[in-house]
Amino acid sequence: MSSPPRSRSRENGLLLVVMCVGMFLVQLDVTVVNVALPQIADDLHTGLQGQQWVVDGYAVVLASLLLAGGTIGDRYGHKRVVLTGLALFGAASLVCGVAPNVGLLIAGRALQGLGAALLLPGTLAVITRAFPDEKEQAHAVGIWAGVSALALPAGPLLGGALVSGVSWRAVFLINLPVIAVAFPAAIRLVRETVDKHPRRLDIPGMALATLTLAAVVYAVITSGPNTAVWVAAAASLAGFLLWERHTPDPLLPLPLLRHPAFAGPNLVAGAMNLVGIGTIFVATLYLQTVQHHSAIVAGAMLLPLFVPLAALAPVTGRLTGRYGPRLPMTGGLVLGILGSLALLGLSPTSSYGRLLPVLLGLGVGMGLLTAAVVAAAVRSVPPDRSGLASGVNNTARQTAGAIAVAAYGAIAGSPTDGAGFTSGLHTIGVIGAVAWAAALALTWLTVPSK
Repeated sequence: MSSPPRSRSRENGLLLVVMCVGMFLVQLDVTVVNVALPQIADDLHTGLQGQQWVVDGYAVVLASLLLAGGTIGDRYGHKRVVLTGLALFGAASLVCGVAPNVGLLIAGRALQGLGAALLLPGTLAVITRAFPDEKEQAHAVGIWAGVSALALPAGPLLGGALVSGVSWRAVFLINLPVIAVAFPAAIRLVRETVDKHPRRLDIPGMALATLTLAAVVYAVITSGPNTAVWVAAAASLAGFLLWERHTPDPLLPLPLLRHPAFAGPNLVAGAMNLVGIGTIFVATLYLQTVQHHSAIVAGAMLLPLFVPLAALAPVTGRLTGRYGPRLPMTGGLVLGILGSLALLGLSPTSSYGRLLPVLLGLGVGMGLLTAAVVAAAVRSVPPDRSGLASGVNNTARQTAGAIAVAAYGAIAGSPTDGAGFTSGLHTIGVIGAVAWAAALALTWLTVPSK
């Protein structure tokens, strides 16, 4: 016997809330940990490399397995995958919260990344199936995306409050009561869905992608003569490309990348996160370790970067719908170039007013870019491949973000050397401006004007 329409509508509303909670946790843990890094370093006696891996342990696994997460849900059921993702994320959060050393903390972060790779595509798949009507579905997905965006400014604020008021461990342990409520709710509300003809899992592709990204990040973070690691990274990348070219169900369909209209926006998306995520990482260390601000003050100071990112998402969507993606992408990249160049004016004792143009330039720039680069990538493929296009775009951004933390940290050096670190920020400013200038040229070469 089917549920009455009002009862089903109420259940779908609750289901949407639960799926948004899952997505919120995934996005929150991208930013919430940054303000905890100096305290983690002091408590667990680790240096810059350990701090980089606390961020990248999560990012590497998420980036490597994000494309596979949707396929796993198609094959084994999206309800089962969402529940598994929540359980893994909760268990990993507990490991992180009680970790006695940085090695176990990094392992916990990697396990969080696995849970996130299942949750991110899984929650969206559950929502789209629960709301088959196009208008209702668009509204539900808009709420999901909005909650995701809100997690970005919430991260540094919540993280700063928890670190200053309790401990860095609370940044991870706070996930447990949320998951304790969301998990049984998902069991009751989510209906199982399994595709009748799912794609086969590309397990060799998943393994080779993870190995490639992990090797590159390791080589950059350690910053030494890592010839063997670079050779391993090159070999695993070559193996990945060769395998993806010949397997019938590739993790990443390589023919798509030969189309400039698809490859261009994804390269721009990667450049966006390379500069944005890298700058967030070093800006946090600058504010707390070089300038000695508390975690909560540093979190509040980062809001001019995160708030525009969230607030401009719907505005960019409307601009893209009316004028095409090239216009907002151009505006965002120009502002980001100016923001990166503003790093050249920083010294160890600079006022917050000198840092503000950096944060606003990148925050507004990324706010204009994010929705537009996704739209440009999706528009470049047939409608039946839009999900794959969005997944590739997300993967490009997550991969670039993981590399950014490693590269920017290596360039800036230890924040305990204020003068050396600030000199590194000047180099980073030039690199960021050049990267986004190249992305601007690529935008005009590959993205249609309308």
